[in-house]
Amino acid sequence: MDTILRNPQLDADGDLHHLLSIEELPREIIERILATADGFIGVGTREVKSVPLLRGRSVFNLFFENSTRTRTTFEIAAKRLSADVYNLNIAASSTSKGESLLDTIDNLTAMQADIFVVRHSQGGAPYLIARHLAPHVHVVNAGDGRHAHPTQALLDLYTIRHYKGRFEELNVAIVGDVLHSRVARSDIHGLLAMGVRELRVVGPLTLLPTGLEGLGVQVHTRLEDGIRGADVIIMLRLQNERMRGALLPSAQEYFRNYGLTPHTLRHAKPDCIVMHPGPMNRGIEIDSAVADGPHSVILPQVSFGIAVRMAVLSMVASSQRKAS
Repeated sequence: MDTILRNPQLDADGDLHHLLSIEELPREIIERILATADGFIGVGTREVKSVPLLRGRSVFNLFFENSTRTRTTFEIAAKRLSADVYNLNIAASSTSKGESLLDTIDNLTAMQADIFVVRHSQGGAPYLIARHLAPHVHVVNAGDGRHAHPTQALLDLYTIRHYKGRFEELNVAIVGDVLHSRVARSDIHGLLAMGVRELRVVGPLTLLPTGLEGLGVQVHTRLEDGIRGADVIIMLRLQNERMRGALLPSAQEYFRNYGLTPHTLRHAKPDCIVMHPGPMNRGIEIDSAVADGPHSVILPQVSFGIAVRMAVLSMVASSQRKAS
């Protein structure tokens, strides 16, 4: 009981019960997720692209924000585990007609939902749902407000481990709109938990949060300084509203100062890998020659994301069986 009170993501045995945030996950749970994902990497290349681990289980994808890529990879992951998958049409749902979020959850739970995959514009919405649910139903956070995107961080960690091995020897740079990015927030917590040697964030002062130095993160406002000697560069998507507001003068100036090009990439290590959570703004945060070049591992990230989400779903389902 003490474990549950300390961390709502873990069950009484300390196993994964919900996935809400990287920030509160012990390193051993992260390593267990990555190791479980190893076993699912080859499923997509088999003649029969599924395993029966979630047969008879119902996974509801509740995307209150649009995200074709994340929703699709969750759907593929659940189907490869043989789950019954339901994609709620939010635009036509009762929520859009005035029903509360928790009333919607209650109704779907009454339809025998086992796992909710939730994306919501409000930070903390998955926590609210998790606190409300019966013990045998579970939540996976697919992105909430600016707060967290834990499965993206886990697939980023998986990709880095795949190409670079031990985290403790790596210099990692996160470049772009760190202030508004739930991906950056989750990546920072995940990379610190895994013990990277040096973690840097890079961007204009208007797009960098305060207080990161206190976590041990280096802050840089010049791209060349931030990526010098980097083993890994994670580029962030720049959202259009930042360019329309007062935070940036123009897309062209942003690309000139912070866009990753073959020229600026020469400041990183020769075997540096380049990552991006997608979708990319080519010519704004990244040059096509880099996005499609030999350093890019952006497409493998997408493939690894399915295996990582299979790992998360199978682990919470295992906890579910113990709670039933």
